[in-house]
Amino acid sequence: MDLTTRYLGLTLAHPVVASASSLSGTLDGVRRLAGGGAAAVVLHSLFEEELAAEADRHAALAEAGNDRFAESLSFFPALHDGEVTPRAYLSLLERAVAAVDVPVIASLNGTTPGGWTSYARALEAAGAAAIELNTYAAPGGVHVSARDVERLVLDAAVAVKGAVAVPVAVKLSPFLSSAGELAAALDGAGVDGLVLFNRFLHPDLDPERLAPVPGIGLSHPSEGRLARTWIALLYGRVRASLAGSTGVASADDVVRYLLAGADVVMTASALLRHGPAHAGALVDGLTAWMRRKGFDDLTALRGMLAVPSEPDEAADERARYVAALHAANARSYAPW
Repeated sequence: MDLTTRYLGLTLAHPVVASASSLSGTLDGVRRLAGGGAAAVVLHSLFEEELAAEADRHAALAEAGNDRFAESLSFFPALHDGEVTPRAYLSLLERAVAAVDVPVIASLNGTTPGGWTSYARALEAAGAAAIELNTYAAPGGVHVSARDVERLVLDAAVAVKGAVAVPVAVKLSPFLSSAGELAAALDGAGVDGLVLFNRFLHPDLDPERLAPVPGIGLSHPSEGRLARTWIALLYGRVRASLAGSTGVASADDVVRYLLAGADVVMTASALLRHGPAHAGALVDGLTAWMRRKGFDDLTALRGMLAVPSEPDEAADERARYVAALHAANARSYAPW
């Protein structure tokens, strides 16, 4: 049985990829993910704010040395264990690439173009098989327009894509005025892949402590429905690779994404819950399903349940929506 797939121009042994998480934040974690069966590993994200902070430190050191001696301009503070800095990230990337025999994809988290291009080149030089831009756009005011948010994402992707030769994927948010339009614009700009979707970490409010509570949690399988809807709509309409990236808990979830049209299926929460070896369990489950259904390779099933080009996709989606409501109503009011 052939599980080989192509993603971002890379040939992968199968479609299960370890998404960015704390597991891929250390060399041991990357080794465990690769050993557990992941076909590729996305390193934990380096944040735009961390790039800016290091640039500010370097600028302050350079200015402090102007009136002293030239050698001071090459001095940088020593790193502490576990400290996340751009230099530490590059070191992890280099070591991870040397340690595992699956592609290692670097991840940058932010929205603005500034400062990313030079660092993207450094990631490429360090051996990244590809670069994933995790565009976590969360405007802090009511006066930022939807068009401005989407323009930031597009400009950042175009800047990074123009700076490197390795493939570039963009991880999108589902909370966009038109995710499809932005996906098409990114595709037209030459982006190599689209990852649907990242997850906002919604905070809550504690009525006893009168304080906000961080909203950090693992994904639930039901969260994959929205991503699969968009993948089913984009399949066959964009050139870019498509990756499903939320709500992946079981082999059935992997199959659902492939049927919608995904080239790869990324998971983090399931690996955090069950350990890196769960990637291999997902692959085994996919293999068993394909054998049971009579599929010999992924090309035969990929996109089987995507939205067809004809009729118009809007009409097709409307028909599915109406059918789903009728089915739900029939169940709700059926006699006991």
